Amino acid sequence: MDLLLVALPFLMFATAVAALLRGFPVAFTLAGVAILFALIGLALDAFDPLHLRAFPQRIYGNIMEMDKSILVAVPLFVFMGVMLEKSRVAEELLEAMGALFGSLRGGLGISVVIVGALLAASTGIVGATVVTMGLLSLPTMLRRGYDPALASGSIAASGTLGQIIPPSIVLILLGDQLGSAYARAQREQGIFSPDILTVGDLFAGALVPGLLLVGAYIAYQIVIAVTRPKASPAIPKGELHADYFKIIRALVPPLALIIAVLGSILSGLATPTEAAGVGALGATLLAGFRNAGAAANPRAGRWLVAIGALSLLALIGAALALNLRAGVEGSARLLTLTLSGLAIAGTLWALVRLFRSGVLDDVMTQTARISSMVFVILIGASLFALVFRELGGDGSVRAMLESVPGGVFGAVLVVMLIMFVLGFFLDFIEITFVVVPIVAPILFLMGVDPIWLGVLMALNLQTSFLTPPFGFALFYLRGVAPPSLPTGAIYRGAIPFVIIQLFAIALVAALPWLATALPRALYG
Repeated sequence: MDLLLVALPFLMFATAVAALLRGFPVAFTLAGVAILFALIGLALDAFDPLHLRAFPQRIYGNIMEMDKSILVAVPLFVFMGVMLEKSRVAEELLEAMGALFGSLRGGLGISVVIVGALLAASTGIVGATVVTMGLLSLPTMLRRGYDPALASGSIAASGTLGQIIPPSIVLILLGDQLGSAYARAQREQGIFSPDILTVGDLFAGALVPGLLLVGAYIAYQIVIAVTRPKASPAIPKGELHADYFKIIRALVPPLALIIAVLGSILSGLATPTEAAGVGALGATLLAGFRNAGAAANPRAGRWLVAIGALSLLALIGAALALNLRAGVEGSARLLTLTLSGLAIAGTLWALVRLFRSGVLDDVMTQTARISSMVFVILIGASLFALVFRELGGDGSVRAMLESVPGGVFGAVLVVMLIMFVLGFFLDFIEITFVVVPIVAPILFLMGVDPIWLGVLMALNLQTSFLTPPFGFALFYLRGVAPPSLPTGAIYRGAIPFVIIQLFAIALVAALPWLATALPRALYG
């Protein structure tokens, strides 16, 4: 009987993984397995039913209170990403980068990586990025004689950069889970005025590793171009028509949005939730100006939308010089009110244009679907973690990690290996909500730096999008790839980029300052 009680949490975890592999809905699987094992624990007198009675209050307390406004950033960033997808940002960026680098061997591959990085910093949605670049770039790369594996691997890997380059949904969800785990670990140590781990800390910590990963992808394209020139040929210069005005027009709006969102977070000017609101507003203005869709008069009112966008940028600039939260008087007050009014008017007209063209309905529907999926999974995972903990799972996992040879490094290595293997089969949201709450408090009690751990986990979760057989980026690309491109080529193309990402994880593990230096420089 004692052996059964010790094994019960591990049986619970194994049952949940097996059910998820069978394809059952994630949220209902986690909640259902939790209730099943709660009943088993009740029958074995190992679980107190009072915990289930208090669960609704636990959900309300965890999500609605305790400074959980950060979770509001999830639907806002999703809205921003979906709206930008509809504004043809990716298409214009690919055309601009292709014109700049296409005359070089490997130039199209480099263009895909750069566009993937820019879209990662502006949309952060892997599925949309991979599908868009797959539709626009893959046929061109194949037609130009690119190796099918190299072309497909470049697109799939570049699309996953949205998982590590902020603003990233993964970093927001990880920041929420790790922040709670870090506070809990400090309370267990008797620290009742704990340090706080914020999403802004993770954004700053992930920026340098994310850019290093972009550089590694570009370096790989250059190496292939030098060693296997036939695999990544150049486009003849006579077929390229570089219009620098079009290139600037394609680059400036997304770069301005990236600077506005990331700059306001990293500078401490705004919280991630506030910056997400600015990003959603900026994406609406950009999409409204371009008016993606079949409106009756596409050019009508574009000047008002443009004035609204410029007013929003001016407001952000004013916030750097004025303390708007403390209030302003005189001419500064009149200026901020005027800019705010123009930004509101431009946004309202952009929404009217998007509604008339049918874009707004589609964006709102996709945002609601993705956001509700995330929050329902969060509720199911909270119930799973509660039952797992009350069945003694925390103590068993802690004993296991503390007994691993190598001390703290060995424990972190085991956790990374478990997450990497689970990434072959499970989605990053499932791993974040199931594994992280179990192992993170134990690692924090062992003295692991929370920002370093968060960046390592984010890199690991990014790899899960590329690992067969269930790498979601590979599935997305397969769905839009030409029938002539074999699935085996897509899988082969992803393997070198998985190896690059494993090297990136090893580098951050060996040099923790890559993840911790920037947040310490910014926030102390």
